[in-house]
Amino acid sequence: MSEILKSIVLGIIQGLSEFLPVSSSGHLELAKEFLGTHFVGGESLTMTVVLHIATALSTVFVFRKEIMDLLKGVFTKGWNDDKSFALKIVISMIPAGLIGVFLESQLEQLFEGKVLFVAFMLVITGVLLLISDFAKDKNRNVDYKDSFIIGIAQAIALIPGISRSGSTISTAVLLGIKKERAAFFSFLMVVPLIFGKMFKDILDGAYVNSSISSMSLIFGFLAAFITGVFACTWMIKLVKNSKLRYFAYYCFAVSALVFALLLF
Repeated sequence: MSEILKSIVLGIIQGLSEFLPVSSSGHLELAKEFLGTHFVGGESLTMTVVLHIATALSTVFVFRKEIMDLLKGVFTKGWNDDKSFALKIVISMIPAGLIGVFLESQLEQLFEGKVLFVAFMLVITGVLLLISDFAKDKNRNVDYKDSFIIGIAQAIALIPGISRSGSTISTAVLLGIKKERAAFFSFLMVVPLIFGKMFKDILDGAYVNSSISSMSLIFGFLAAFITGVFACTWMIKLVKNSKLRYFAYYCFAVSALVFALLLF
């Protein structure tokens, strides 16, 4: 399989799994291993970041009306709900931002084909989803304290195999926040974080010496963006009516399959 085709497959996996609580980064690491890609360390993280940028843009596309309304509210005079919501997004970014600044090199080491580690983290994701599935919906809105706690969950989800959407939505649900609101906050809170990471890497010259071809990155990006638009739209509808436990079962099944393939 050519490098471009592998990148497209990785993009499709990223686009589909980013919005489902099953760990897109974990699935990418598993796919890289079983597709036989040779991206390691910084290269692996570069591909992962590019694909995450694509799904961040797909989030912006799907929520373009809500984001435009939010921005209009932010730039109007006086304090309002839109400014409050934007501040909560900023607060939620703090934990992951600190991890990215001070522990980036340690984080890169987790993106080096540690497949068994990813499988174990998927088990943890599944357990978290099961626990949150039994939480009662108190129909609360996200407050400032909630946003920071959800941000801590997002920071933990930088570990491949821990679902970002799964951990943030589950944490919000455990805090009593309505699932639909939890999903909306979860999808939007990662967008500025990903763009911030991208600009930081560009300024640091992180992509200059990457041996990954530009065409591979472009095709992977397009595949992730297109599938991300469909997956995000579908997930918005799905999260209103479905149970998180089904995604937990999926995480357990994928983890068991990986353990079986590598240990037996």
